[in-house]
Amino acid sequence: MTRFRNVALAIVGLAMLVGAKDTPDYRSAAQSLETMIRDHYAYPEKLPEGRLPQSAELDRERDEVKDSKTLLRYAEDRITTLADHHAITGRSFSDSWAVIPTYADLWIVRQGNSFIVDAVRDDSPAAAAGIRAGDSLVSIDGAAVTQAIEIFWSRLGLSVTSRRADYAARVLAAGRRDRSRKLSFKKPDGTVRDVTLPSLYRDASDRPVVSVAAASGKTTIRFNNSLGDSTTIAAFDQAIAGVPLTGALVLDLRDTPSGGNTTVARAIMGWFVDRARSYQIHNRPDEERETGIARQWVEQVMPRRGKYRSRLPTILVGRWTGSMGEGLAIGFAAIGADIVGGPMAELNGSVEDFTLGKTDLIVKIPTERLMTVTGAPRENFRPEPPR
Repeated sequence: MTRFRNVALAIVGLAMLVGAKDTPDYRSAAQSLETMIRDHYAYPEKLPEGRLPQSAELDRERDEVKDSKTLLRYAEDRITTLADHHAITGRSFSDSWAVIPTYADLWIVRQGNSFIVDAVRDDSPAAAAGIRAGDSLVSIDGAAVTQAIEIFWSRLGLSVTSRRADYAARVLAAGRRDRSRKLSFKKPDGTVRDVTLPSLYRDASDRPVVSVAAASGKTTIRFNNSLGDSTTIAAFDQAIAGVPLTGALVLDLRDTPSGGNTTVARAIMGWFVDRARSYQIHNRPDEERETGIARQWVEQVMPRRGKYRSRLPTILVGRWTGSMGEGLAIGFAAIGADIVGGPMAELNGSVEDFTLGKTDLIVKIPTERLMTVTGAPRENFRPEPPR
């Protein structure tokens, strides 16, 4: 009997040992986040003094991590210090700040001491409320916009820089996911309007991956934030197959804020090349940091068998053209298409997922720089007047 009892105790002990190895170590995961960012973030030169921001408040928050909730809160705050809309956590709280640009309907830019509405998203609450480009954002939830920005960063123990001010203004204007936004705007004529706008997280509208409209010999194919959906390829193939070869074609990328993947993008561009064509340059800074050897390569788009149009489309872009939408824009520019519109979302590089320690929390940061075929940073690309 003693032998069986000893075997049973050994099994229990082994199970406890295995379980202990698999138990998430939240504090170690929090400590690993800073190292991961330093090792892999592709744009350290955009940070103040080229270094990851530090403060006593952030150190205290990191050291107090004890469970999944406090780890997520710290990860959100640590990622925020990058002031990079393309760096986010894979999971969020119900009251987390909205992801920009996917859940924003206002694009705010700083001009001197003012914060100006640079663009308003089509068919959005802000557009319905009469907010227009050129209006000034003057207050957020009753606080002057400069004060709200100061509070946003002081909570993290950080001062306001130019880049941080722009970032925070857009985040604050988009608001928290679980509540409405109370904003005040000054019109160019000096009148001030107070508006309450719902969070875009409440919008659960179901749209097709592409929409097609034809008029006056021109067909417009609009992508409804679907560049990450594999079904977009078949939907686009079907849509473009119905466009006359002699007809004008417009591809509308003005609602692609969530980006997507290169498979969908290359499937779209593949209709318009008859040979391999370069469309963007990748650069991997973390590999050079680790090995001292630089790594850079050119990505190409290949023709698709039985699918070809010699007449290039016109590409429409705007502030809600993000990430892979921006990649499509520079790709089409590389093969000679006209890119029409204003500045895009200017999202940094290509994002990679990292799991924090022995937890299930994922953070997403840009690890590759992306450039046009001429070597210009993708985030700096601007449309040129149509030829």
